[in-house]
Amino acid sequence: MNQALPREQKPKRTLFHSNPVLSRLSKLDERSDVNAATYAGIASKTTFFLAMTLLGMIAQLLVMSALSGEPVWQTLTIYEKFTLALSKKETVILGAVLVGGFVCELLGIFVRSTIPVTGTLYSVSQGYVISFLVFKVLTGYEYLGLEALLLTVAVVLAISWLYTSGIVKVDGKFRAVLLTLVLGSIGVGLLGFVGSLIPAARPYVQAMAQNAGLSIALDVIGLVIAALFLISDFAVIDECVKEGYPRKYEWAAAFGLVFTVIWIYLKILDLLMQFAAKDKD
Repeated sequence: MNQALPREQKPKRTLFHSNPVLSRLSKLDERSDVNAATYAGIASKTTFFLAMTLLGMIAQLLVMSALSGEPVWQTLTIYEKFTLALSKKETVILGAVLVGGFVCELLGIFVRSTIPVTGTLYSVSQGYVISFLVFKVLTGYEYLGLEALLLTVAVVLAISWLYTSGIVKVDGKFRAVLLTLVLGSIGVGLLGFVGSLIPAARPYVQAMAQNAGLSIALDVIGLVIAALFLISDFAVIDECVKEGYPRKYEWAAAFGLVFTVIWIYLKILDLLMQFAAKDKD
């Protein structure tokens, strides 16, 4: 039986309590006495989304193999060291995957009932992107993908231990730190964008964008933010189970967790790519 809980009994939330998927989940008043969400249910659905990510990686490898004989349409340089040759078909497919993944992400955030489908498609798209980065961009350095995976697992395990042991608690101070970091990152991004529009400031913005040390520092800050979001995700998932949210919301909890884990992986991979580029000097 489902029942509504008075709103005044729910703890106050902040905008940056967790990633967008779980932030909306934490505002629910709906409860279930019988078909309540469980940790096992969330874990199984998280595993499913991760399996779909692997499927996306396999799909990209098949596409890359099928299009290996296509003529090169454009050549790009990433971090001034990695050369990427793309055919028209590869570019179109990659663009479609990126747009499709973004649309599925938005639908998953704002229309929770679509998550079993949109979450699956999002995971496949992210797997495609990850495989593209590892096996297409990092030719000769594919091992960085495995290193990023191992480091991601280490980060997730460390964050899990910090949360379950009670060393880090999702309280007012925690949210204040997270809010400060997020607003700081947004502020830096906006300053860079505005500066790029001002002719007199444009050379300085470009110089900063090409500064390897600054780029690495911003990536590290981004990784810290992602790790803090993961702690918040664990807190919301904990609440989801302990408060007896209906089982149907296990999909949203799993999707939100996978969203953050993939974010962490991509941040770590980007850092490793930058370090590898410096080593190639």
